[in-house]
Parts: sequence; C-alpha cells; structure tokens
Amino acid sequence: MKKALKTLALSVALIGSFASAQAQVTEQFVALPSYRVGPYAAGGSGFYGGIIDYFNLVNANGGINGVKVSWEECETEYNPSRGVECYERLKTKNGGATMVEPLSTGIAYGILDRIPQDKVPMTTLGYGRSDAANGKVFPYVFPLISDYWSQAAAMIKYLGDKDGGVAKLKGKKIVHLYHDSAFGKEPLPVLEALAAQHGFELIKIPVAPPGSEQQSQWLQIRQAKPDHVILWGWGVMNSVAIKTAQRNGFPREKILGVWWAGSEEDTVPSGDAAKGYTAMSFNTPGNYPVLDEIRKKIYSGGKGNLADQSRIGSVYHMRGVTAGILFVEAMRTAQDKFGKGKPVTGEQLRWGLENLNIDEARQKAIGALNMFPPVKTSCDDHEGSGAVKVQQWDGKKWNAITPNWIVGDKALVRKLVEESSNKYAAEKKITPACMK
Repeated sequence: MKKALKTLALSVALIGSFASAQAQVTEQFVALPSYRVGPYAAGGSGFYGGIIDYFNLVNANGGINGVKVSWEECETEYNPSRGVECYERLKTKNGGATMVEPLSTGIAYGILDRIPQDKVPMTTLGYGRSDAANGKVFPYVFPLISDYWSQAAAMIKYLGDKDGGVAKLKGKKIVHLYHDSAFGKEPLPVLEALAAQHGFELIKIPVAPPGSEQQSQWLQIRQAKPDHVILWGWGVMNSVAIKTAQRNGFPREKILGVWWAGSEEDTVPSGDAAKGYTAMSFNTPGNYPVLDEIRKKIYSGGKGNLADQSRIGSVYHMRGVTAGILFVEAMRTAQDKFGKGKPVTGEQLRWGLENLNIDEARQKAIGALNMFPPVKTSCDDHEGSGAVKVQQWDGKKWNAITPNWIVGDKALVRKLVEESSNKYAAEKKITPACMK
C-alpha cells in the first residue's frame, strides 16, 4: 500500500512538473546577443534598449493577443566568436529561441549556416549579408527594411542627383573609407558595379578597427582630392573621421555616412566639425506617438532600458524601437495564421517575417507613421523595402533633408542578389525554393 502511494505521489509530482514546464512556455522568447561594453557600446545599448523598451510597452498593453514577449541578452562585445557562443547558449533557453538579432555582420555570418538547422529565424536590420534578401536561398535570414547593397545604390543615386544627375558622376572620384571588416567590405560589389556603369573612380581605403587612428587615411584622401567620401564606419571610427577630416581641411559637406555613422553618438563628440555632415538613415528623425507612449508607460514607471532618458528617440534608440515593431508585427502575423493567443514556433515566426505587410495605415495604428518606410516582405524579397533617407546634423539634432524615401538602382541590386545567392546555393548544395 505504501509502495502504491509512493508511486502515485511520484506520478503526480512528475505530471505536475510537466504541466508546470508546459505552463511556462506561454511567452514568445527572443535571443538578443547584444553588446553594451567596448568601442561599439553606444550603438548596441541604444539599439537593444529600443527593442526592449518596445517589448515592455507591448507587454504592458497586454502582449500580442495575450502572449507576452520575453528575451535574454548575452554580451558579445561585437566579437564574432563570442557572438556564436552567445547564440549557442541562448537558442535552447526558455523552451527555445524563436528569433535572434545579433546587430553584427560578423556574427551574422558566423551563425548563418546554423540557423536553418535550428529553425531559428535571424533578422539583420539594415546590415548583414545583402544577398540574403533572396528567401529562396536564405529562408531563415531577413535583412529587413534595407540592406547594405540597397543603401550603397541609394548613396550613389543621391550623390549623382546632388551633382545634377548620375551621368554627372562620370570622371569623378568617390572614396569608400571603410571599417576593415565584413561590415565595411559588404557594399563593394554594388559600388564597383556602379563605378563601372557610371564611369566614376572608386578609391577604397580601409581603416583598421576600431578606427581611433586615421591620419594616414586622410592624408591619402587629401592627396586624391575626391569629389565625395563615403564614410562606412562604426563606433569611435566615425567621430575620429569627422574630426580628422576637419583637421585636414576636407569639407564635411562632401562626406556621406553609412547609417551606422549617422547617430548622435557620432556627431556630438565631433563638436563643430560635424555641423553640416550628412548620413543615410532608414528612419525619419523626429518624435512619434509610440515614443511618447514609451515615455509615459515605461519610463515614468522606472522600467525603461536606457539609463539616460535623453537618448529616447535618438537614432539608435529609434532604430531599436523600429526593430521591435517589426518583430512584434511578425509575431502577430504568424499568430493570425497559426493560432491567436499562443506563442508561435521559430518555423511559424519565419513565416510571419516572410509575410509582413506594415503599410502606412498599420504604422499609424502603431503610432509610427513615416518613422520608417512601409515594409512588405515575400519569399523573393526578405528585405521588404530598400528605401532610405538622407539626414543632416545641424549642430544640435538630425533633420531629414530628403522629404521622400530614396531607392537606388533596384534592377542592378536584384541582379547581384540573384547571382551571389545562387552561387552560395550551388556551393552549399541548396535547391532554391519557397518554404510554406
């Protein structure tokens, strides 16, 4: 009898333990291999702070049809090997990660072949491997809004229009001053193709990370006398470039930064040297209802992720909020198909990311109208937009100087995407196809 009672008690305990484990899987878990220390801390803290602030806002408003978003960070210091370690550590946590966002081209490349096996979709918002826009080859990778190739094409279009038309670039010199890493080299296929097409000379000048010393590079630039300089920098490299350009007498109006060289953390430390400096952006500077709601519901209650509240709505923070919006809308889209009110799996969230449709009406409902371009993804297009704006620093704040979203040579970019992704597919023995 005692034995029977012990067996019954053990069974009840096991059932209770299993039920408890099942009950715990009621949240949508996201892996955030982030970085908040080191030379790139400002970008990481702002971006991940924005994501977490938006997640907290969604949870405060009841979640996604009642499903709360959960997450865990792991410090990578923007180091690819640490990023891979963080991914491996996080992917099995809390019932399994259903999405990962590393904010690092190097880390994204490092886990690229792992995520389809693990069925964990990876977003690379405005960075990463550009040919991953082809979802037939990269079903689990989403370079959302605009990738580096689209940005490079838009940069050349903008510089051409500034000079009176792209045809006017013929015979001119454009320097690509870049962070000597996978990130800095990523736009080269597009820049080289456009240089051949339009007849301008592309001068490639690398800067060793983190980029705190650039005197020799700017000496090269001064000797070359280029018509334009594309600053493809990150972290401390950007303010050093802006200040070194001034010391060498190079006009800041001739410098156009990548969107990772267009934040307050790049311009404020540069002082007067940054006034008039321009950079690309896939966000429109300004304030939005969603940011006011974050201030009111999250920061007023002491639950905000940023220690410095003046950073709310800054470039990196707004970019993080934008990422959070895209992630939550993908979760909502997946729930619409696979069942409302319950967490979706990584495979199901992959479908949600591939079927996003955030038009202006949906942006308005979220409180983010025109904060970023409308995004509509598909199997063929994991980017969903490709549109950008140019912003200028007036000494105190960023202002959009292109009222409309700019799109570069989409036909050329798509051609390169097809060629590169199909080459990758052949190497990896992947049969390109849309997933259901």
